[in-house]
Amino acid sequence: MLAELAAANAAFGVIRQAVSHGRDLATVGSQIAKFVDGKEGLQRKVIKKKNSPFYAGGDFEEFMALEAIQEKEKELKQIMLYVGRPGLWNDWQRFQAEARKARQAAEEAARKRKQQILEITLLSIAGIIGVGILALLLYFGMKRRGML
Repeated sequence: MLAELAAANAAFGVIRQAVSHGRDLATVGSQIAKFVDGKEGLQRKVIKKKNSPFYAGGDFEEFMALEAIQEKEKELKQIMLYVGRPGLWNDWQRFQAEARKARQAAEEAARKRKQQILEITLLSIAGIIGVGILALLLYFGMKRRGML
């Protein structure tokens, strides 16, 4: 969790420094992507931890990490509003929503594919075991009747 926060903070530091030196937001696009990845990674970890049966709740560290990310996101919004073109923040929000939906769809497709592979594997193993049992029954049946 701290790694994601550190990555997001480092990326935001680069963004802030670049903008303060008069550089365009397009030049720090990869840093903005790293910031967003760190934010989403942190949010995923917090959600995963809260869904865990061993979660005791009340982790102040998680709360403060999410608060720090939210503050940085507010600053990024201000940077995009003042430095970027008109409507950049709204377009960015829309783009993020679409990308998030696409990632969720890809994750769901990967999960379904993994489930299908597991089912096929289990059915194959069950089939092989069934054929083996049938062969054994035939063998012992033929041996008992004296055919072997």
